Amino acid sequence: MSIARTGEFGLIERVVARLGTGPATIIGPGDDAALVIASDGRVVASTDVLVEGRHFRRDWAEAEDIGRRAAAANLADIAAMGATATALLVGLCIPPDLDVAWAEQLSDGLATEAALVGASVVGGDMTASPTLTIAVTALGDLHGLAPVLRSGAQVGDVVALAGRVGFAAAGYTVLSRGFRTPKILVEAYRRPVVPYALGPAAGRAGATSMIDVSDGLIADLGHIAHASKVGVNLHRSAFKVPEQMRDAALALGVDPYQWLLAGGDDHALAATFPVDVPLPEGWHVIGEVIEGSTVTLDNRPWYGPKGWDHFRA
Repeated sequence: MSIARTGEFGLIERVVARLGTGPATIIGPGDDAALVIASDGRVVASTDVLVEGRHFRRDWAEAEDIGRRAAAANLADIAAMGATATALLVGLCIPPDLDVAWAEQLSDGLATEAALVGASVVGGDMTASPTLTIAVTALGDLHGLAPVLRSGAQVGDVVALAGRVGFAAAGYTVLSRGFRTPKILVEAYRRPVVPYALGPAAGRAGATSMIDVSDGLIADLGHIAHASKVGVNLHRSAFKVPEQMRDAALALGVDPYQWLLAGGDDHALAATFPVDVPLPEGWHVIGEVIEGSTVTLDNRPWYGPKGWDHFRA
């Protein structure tokens, strides 16, 4: 059954029935606006847009996977501020001939990923469009903590990473070459595994800066370097190439460090901490903050790709 047949409100009824309600939701979908609890009076907010053909392909991933990716991109940004996500707002621009079942499965993915942090989809909008587009806004709660910004890194801090990098980029390369294995890489591209809880944990531990690694580690640490007016030096020895990634790189003729250092979409978290602060479990040191303004590898410039740029890729 196509969306043109169900109509906008028929589709909304089907989608809303699948979304569930999170603990922060007072009023969810169905009214002019939602009402969400903000325990300390502040709300963290972030928005991302995914466009078919640019950010995802329906022949590469199931609808539920794409929903989880769309949610993860926003939930990770909330975690990178040291906050916990509470709600999502979703805007869908949908071709009228799209199958209703696909839209329902997309909603399942959004709801499933949001539930990992106790959040839910509380509202949004739909319209017809020739290009399938998913716009998600996430709201979050700092629970009384100060936000962790990009601009707080200090010379002498350690640079640490939580989560994995390079897997999604490797999966993208595998898919773009027409393959479907190794499964661990392909699944990482389709459905990121995000260390959501480690963002607030870093904030509680005293992280001086933090960022979601969505566009590539060097590119995103470059944002911290620019905002904090410092340099960042990474240690190549801190990045071990997993066996399946190494094998895929050899077969495809790719330097795996390009995936590890410049690949996005895993949504790991990178942060800086004072050198004397014990790192929370799940974080490991990958470098240090230095004088300067760029990101280096073993104190040398990195001449490979820096990461994703929406207007240059």
